[in-house]
Amino acid sequence: MFSFYLANEYWFAAAQLSLAMLGMGATLTLKDFHGIVKTPRAFTVGMALQLLLVPLVAFLFIFLSGAMVGVLIGLALLAAIPGGTVSNIFTYMAKGNIVLSIAITAITTIACLVTTPIILNLLISQHMPADFIMPVGRIAFEISIFLLIPLVIGMGIYAKLPKHAETISKLCIYGSIFIILLIVIGSAGAGRLDLGAFGGRNILIILAFALALLILSVIAPKFVGLPAKDGTAIQIEITVRNTNLGLLLNASLFPPGHALGGTVLMTLLLYGAVMLLIGAGLIIFNRGLHREA
Repeated sequence: MFSFYLANEYWFAAAQLSLAMLGMGATLTLKDFHGIVKTPRAFTVGMALQLLLVPLVAFLFIFLSGAMVGVLIGLALLAAIPGGTVSNIFTYMAKGNIVLSIAITAITTIACLVTTPIILNLLISQHMPADFIMPVGRIAFEISIFLLIPLVIGMGIYAKLPKHAETISKLCIYGSIFIILLIVIGSAGAGRLDLGAFGGRNILIILAFALALLILSVIAPKFVGLPAKDGTAIQIEITVRNTNLGLLLNASLFPPGHALGGTVLMTLLLYGAVMLLIGAGLIIFNRGLHREA
């Protein structure tokens, strides 16, 4: 069973991402992009954090932390990917500006077709094996096929079948979560998830990276005087990354058996667990904050 998973790990990741983006698309309309017009300053701040400051934070960790190469590559992947469906759900639960959250997610998702290969090349090219060539074209192709096309199809479902779109969205997202569980089980069973070998120091580095993103996302909106609900959306959008895309890129860059693949996978999964805990804390804190307001 585990050998079957290893032989098909890439397609597990591809199916998981496609379902997640199809589910997200089935909740979106073109009107959701009007959030850019309604909140241009907040949108600009959110985009600047996503595309400039998050990679800068990752660069500092990559340059200064001295972590294992696989961990550094994992941090670069986390910096290169946008927010995802979970960030929108968390923003809604935290009573933040859901229109702003959806706008930032949608635009950064489209932009990552170009930005993800560039950020990865800038951050980790020096840490890859000497004979490694960054597959920019393949990364862009995979983002198009497994991320953007399912997103557009989902939006089409919402437009043509609005009564059924919510049900379809939920089924897709539940299916995506189920495949994540299969990925975790398959990786663990194949010996790719070894916390003992990973080391406590690397776990602390991932935790520190998540906390750095959280602090950055809290301070920046306050510094420029954004409303609290906009700040909430940006906090969650920056902290809650689209680890679904990270899993696909890892499976694409490092096929089963590659020495770095397991460490990168562990980094992505551990960050995913940490970001869910931080996201839950942000929901509780911001619900109380907005209730008082």
